[in-house]
Amino acid sequence: MIDRLKRNMNFVECHEEPIHIPGYIQSFGYLIGIDAESRSITFFSRNISDIFKIDTVEKLFGRELTDFPESFRSIIDSDIYTSLERFTRRENETYFDKIFIDGEEYHFSVFKNGSYIFLEFEKVLVNPDKRISNKYDNFYIIDNQQDLWNHLLETLSRVVNYDRMMVYKFMMDGSGKVIAERKKEDMESFLGLHYPESDIPKQARELYLKKRKRIFSNVDAEAVPLLSKTKDPVNLTFSGSRGMSPVHMQYLKNAGVSSSFSVSIIIDDHLWGLVTCQNTLPKHIDLEDRVQAGIFTTLAANAYSSFKSKSELHYRLELNEKLSQMKTEFLKHNNLFDSLVENKSEIKQLPESDGLAIVSDESIVMEGTTPTPESISKIVQWALENTRERIYISRSFLKDYGEELGLSESVAGIIIYFIEREKHEMLIWFRKEFDEHINWAGNPEKNISVFSQNGENKQMVSPRTSFRIFTENIKGHSKRWNSRNISAVQAIRDLILETSHKNYNAIKRLNDELKKVNEELDSFSYTISHDLGTPLTVMKLNAQMLLSNLTDGSEKSKTKINTIIEEIDNMAEMMQDVLQLSRAKHSEIELEKLKTAHTIQKISENAKMTYGSPKSEIIIKECPDVLADKTMLHQVFLNIINNAVKYSSHKEQPKVQIEGTEDGQTITYRISDNGIGIPEEEKHKMFKIFNRMDNAKKFKGNGVGLSIVHRIMKRIGGNVDYESNNEGTSFILTFKKPYI
Repeated sequence: MIDRLKRNMNFVECHEEPIHIPGYIQSFGYLIGIDAESRSITFFSRNISDIFKIDTVEKLFGRELTDFPESFRSIIDSDIYTSLERFTRRENETYFDKIFIDGEEYHFSVFKNGSYIFLEFEKVLVNPDKRISNKYDNFYIIDNQQDLWNHLLETLSRVVNYDRMMVYKFMMDGSGKVIAERKKEDMESFLGLHYPESDIPKQARELYLKKRKRIFSNVDAEAVPLLSKTKDPVNLTFSGSRGMSPVHMQYLKNAGVSSSFSVSIIIDDHLWGLVTCQNTLPKHIDLEDRVQAGIFTTLAANAYSSFKSKSELHYRLELNEKLSQMKTEFLKHNNLFDSLVENKSEIKQLPESDGLAIVSDESIVMEGTTPTPESISKIVQWALENTRERIYISRSFLKDYGEELGLSESVAGIIIYFIEREKHEMLIWFRKEFDEHINWAGNPEKNISVFSQNGENKQMVSPRTSFRIFTENIKGHSKRWNSRNISAVQAIRDLILETSHKNYNAIKRLNDELKKVNEELDSFSYTISHDLGTPLTVMKLNAQMLLSNLTDGSEKSKTKINTIIEEIDNMAEMMQDVLQLSRAKHSEIELEKLKTAHTIQKISENAKMTYGSPKSEIIIKECPDVLADKTMLHQVFLNIINNAVKYSSHKEQPKVQIEGTEDGQTITYRISDNGIGIPEEEKHKMFKIFNRMDNAKKFKGNGVGLSIVHRIMKRIGGNVDYESNNEGTSFILTFKKPYI
């Protein structure tokens, strides 16, 4: 263990540790990795022979599970394995089942990552103390942040009760703070304590965003190495039993912890915080209970996001009302400077500042607590020489430049908005120094220790050994400028821009408003698709639990529940398509010369298996290179080819033909099928979202795919069109010819 720890700690900074490729898993798990195309066994954990009857594990390499029917019968016969292509269609999406291995019940998890399919197993544990509430809506009736997180911990304690359970919120600099806690009475409280960024470094936070539930059952248990025939290390990012980092292992031991469990709190697709649970004794939580904990945490996160949005909406309405009144006052004056001076009190108050300076050439008008005119002049000169952005924001201006500019405590925080830089016209908001004390859980400074390896001294981060409260006094800072403060400054900026041009172009204003409405509609579509995912997950999980508890004779009930699960999956797929549509409009694109033959071939093979009939024929002719974005190009061909195969599959001899041709500066691809065709009277709404032809309703789909294609082709500078009659449809994709 010590040698392994040294091998993995040959680095100085925590963020350099390759924690996603440790080369081993925890002892509660069992892992088999197979090649996604050939289905041959590529890697596995050394302990699989403990549950599967295998004489020599090395003979597994390069073979398929079906080559060993006696050893892997329970896997081969499982619903997931028999439909592996369907269950691994999406990357990094995990599917769960239960199977019996030699009379013992195991959780069976499957997911695809890169070119490998991961088959993961762990024994089913019965939790006799688990008490689940079905009142999922309890989270949504709480409108206080502290009450919400306390309620989450109370709810989780009925499922995964640990000695200490905390809600840990990330700060803007990557550090964190415990904002809620539930613990045993005899334990010291960590509530309100801060933790440095190095405790959960950048690459760990990235993993928490991808793999949202993480358990370490026993820090003293021997890790299980992976045996692999590949030279590259196996990426275990999405593995539930991924081995723990040696640094984190030592960290937990130093904290007197033998087991930990964490669930990510994701808000607006960002890692907002963690539910962190710690136990003094080793403790393993059943996979089903860990999934349940993740669902409750997601419900709490969505509830928090909901009432924060309501609060933000209320603030925006108030801000707009104040700005409307201020606009009326602005328009009473003949010049901007007079408008600003007459409304200086309101301008100061909107971003919650202590003072304001209105600067125009040599004129300085002050309001509230400000530095002297001489100091303001120095700040103006510094800003003209050292900033380029229109709005400059700092909460540590006194600490960073106080001595250089001879500033007082009234200038700890500052916001500068340049109205017109050339005329030295600007607004400057000030905040006083804030006497801040931060209580850390131990000294946050990193300790570097030295060890010898192959006769060479090397350095590594040493986890701190003490977690006693360490108080840090912060000088030269103001209270933090929050998002509302910044929004207020931006709103004042917009008001100035509008009222300082009284002949403001009405058409431009209407266009801007229309653009804003369209952006809000896109945002609404994205939010609805995103937020509905959690209730659907809850519904599906409960339906699956209900299905597993039915007796063998309840075939009619099983059929009904399976129908419910299938419809939930259909709805989830529709929401995923809506998200893809939104991303097609807003994602960054990188145009490059791309080869298409392999992509078209692969998509065609998968489409034939998924949507085609045994007689389906796909003919692929010339495939010239195109200028496009790699991800978006795949999405275009995926939708068009899938449609062609699907809508021709009911023909007696289904046929699809794909051919690309060059024509001057363009590349044209024609994807033709002999399918159902598109009625002439419905062609005008072909690329509208959720639109489906009457003759297509007997086929599975939701009418989003062609909207995605249309949006993508416009973004990459191409075009999509089609020709159709009773004998089929040809979609025509026009791309720019790539540069030589």
